[in-house]
Amino acid sequence: MSYLLDTTALVDHVDGAFGAPEVLERLFEETGDIYTCDAVVAEATSKGSDLQVHLIERLVQALEYVSTSPDAARRAGSFRRARGQRSHHRLGDALIAAVAWSLGATVVTRNPEDFAAYGVPVLAYGQTAG
Repeated sequence: MSYLLDTTALVDHVDGAFGAPEVLERLFEETGDIYTCDAVVAEATSKGSDLQVHLIERLVQALEYVSTSPDAARRAGSFRRARGQRSHHRLGDALIAAVAWSLGATVVTRNPEDFAAYGVPVLAYGQTAG
């Protein structure tokens, strides 16, 4: 199985929050690929302290980095267009979902609702029973 880490997974791992370190440790122990992509790296390094950004960059080095392919970019555009201009879904999420789709990967995220409309498999962590 392969996984694409969402921005939340990188940030939460560095912050030691929401059980992300344990989830990532489990994924690294499994066989399969763990990916990141340009949209995730851009989002994850766009804020936080210098130390947090440095730690995120070190984590990214341990992952398989993939750029958004033209097919994935078109798919992200289709995802957004299908939801209309009033959609609360962000372009970054559409790009992440499209890259996961192109890789046949599962998105690892604390915010599964951000990806529900895109039809990609999701591994949610940090959820509390309601």
